[in-house]
Amino acid sequence: MKILRKERFVSVIVAAAGQGKRMNSEVNKQYLNLGHKPVLAHTIEAFDKCFGIDEIIVVIHPDEVEYCKENVINFFGFKKVSKVIAGGAERQGSIFNGLKVVDKRCDLVVIHDGARPFIKEETILYSIDEAIKFEAIGVGVPVKDTIKVVDEEKNIKNTPDRKTLWAIQTPQIFDYKLVLKAHEKAIEDRYLGTDDTVLVERLGKKVKIVMGSYDNIKITTPEDLYIGEAILKNRK
Repeated sequence: MKILRKERFVSVIVAAAGQGKRMNSEVNKQYLNLGHKPVLAHTIEAFDKCFGIDEIIVVIHPDEVEYCKENVINFFGFKKVSKVIAGGAERQGSIFNGLKVVDKRCDLVVIHDGARPFIKEETILYSIDEAIKFEAIGVGVPVKDTIKVVDEEKNIKNTPDRKTLWAIQTPQIFDYKLVLKAHEKAIEDRYLGTDDTVLVERLGKKVKIVMGSYDNIKITTPEDLYIGEAILKNRK
């Protein structure tokens, strides 16, 4: 496979401004430890070590910017983090804040959840190469369970064909101008999406899905920490 990414400037936006209320912890979820290292540090490290990534922008809750700089970025000596900035009221606003401050040379933007610490380098690199060809890429995995659509009274309405269903993950990779336009259109329409691919879809642009990994979990609940420790132990 031809390595195209060398010719592009690639910026990463790590979304870590959420409060993680489902974790039931006084410490924000991205600062909880996995194997004696904060979740967010694992996440940033994956991109900091990755060939083809030129800069990393970390978007943090406004009250935690200095804490993140001191206890994560500086403490672990990450080299590619160019900015740590305050996020917005919603994830979508946080990503837009990141898009506004990427390097002027930026060609491609990789958007990733700070609470997904197990992203693999090969997934990052393959997704970037695909984004160069298709402009918009989502990473995901086919669902394993049968999915039911229910009404407000919890009655089953229908059962979608499982073969057509994928669970979307991050990273999601886009041509910079395309995803910026998608966010600006969403602001204009006062539309709030659940991820960045749906904003691009609203422009009529097709988004390609590439295979992710079932261990690319998002640390959201206390149970996820136990699963995360098992993944970390297995990788070691």
